[in-house]
Amino acid sequence: MEKNVTKSEQVRIDFCCRPPYLVDLHTHSTRSDGADTPKQLIDNAAARGLKVLAITDHDIRPPEKIQIDQIQEDQSRKDSVPVMMDAVEYAMFKGLSLIRGIEISCETTAEDCHIVCLGCDWKDPFFDELEKSVVESKAGSYRELVKRLNADGMKMTWEEVLDNGGNPVQEDQVQKKMIFELIARKGYQKDWSAAKLMVKNTPAYQILREKPDPVEVIRQVHRCGGIAIMAHPYLVNEPVLLPAGRMDRAAYIDRLIAAGLDGIEACYPYAKTSYGGNLTQGQIEREVRERYTDRVAVISGGSDYHADFKKGVDPAKARNIGECGITMEYFQQNEVLQALLSRTVKSL
Repeated sequence: MEKNVTKSEQVRIDFCCRPPYLVDLHTHSTRSDGADTPKQLIDNAAARGLKVLAITDHDIRPPEKIQIDQIQEDQSRKDSVPVMMDAVEYAMFKGLSLIRGIEISCETTAEDCHIVCLGCDWKDPFFDELEKSVVESKAGSYRELVKRLNADGMKMTWEEVLDNGGNPVQEDQVQKKMIFELIARKGYQKDWSAAKLMVKNTPAYQILREKPDPVEVIRQVHRCGGIAIMAHPYLVNEPVLLPAGRMDRAAYIDRLIAAGLDGIEACYPYAKTSYGGNLTQGQIEREVRERYTDRVAVISGGSDYHADFKKGVDPAKARNIGECGITMEYFQQNEVLQALLSRTVKSL
């Protein structure tokens, strides 16, 4: 008799399977809106057989050290002391090369214009200012979004947003995806990606928050010794709305390339996100490769993994580590990526 496989068992099976790609340059942890801690993310990537992983949380610098354990120093007390370890060293111990990164949300007047930045000097004051400005801009706009959702009959509280499905966060840690997930948990949409599309396509929910200019982000990232890669380019709606006027997506990407963009994501799980266009995932990848292989230094890829299966998303629909990315062969042959890895190792 055939055994029925539970969702939790399916997740374990999936993690045991070798992924299509051994290099994943776009993932998220609990430092932003992912459900894996940085340690769990590294552990899961290693269990999947990955060779290279980039942790790229939203608008927050990657951790230098991560918690790997807890010890009880005094048996008479209930509290414990966290055991910390350098994140890159811990990954090496697990057989994995870790690249520290960040995904910066750009363009005040447009959505999903994100730049993945890898290998920067994370102690540079630019990132202090970035994190401060992001916290200030998010707090007011996200509260206003919840207020407008309530006015339209989608009842929720800011406290429920902060509860984050039983994984509480501080106000300065709230990500927009957490609101989408709450909409889905309350049954107003089937899942977070449908909720995102609903918000994205409803003019009343378009609450602008100040975000950095991607051209300036690219300049600062280069000054800090890193590389800048455009994430999920086809999630950017057409026309792209800018203060100076409208432009199509191709012209917008041309603008970023002219500013020094180092790479662009080609292999990305569009079918599991809020993509609302008519092209298939394979068609998008081919189009990106055809248009930009000779124009940028890196044709990148990543799963945009968030451990969504921990938040009730069907494992079959949740993005998994290494399901999108780049091949190890491409990584080893790309001079920019090899230089990036070399700098990471030398920093230890």
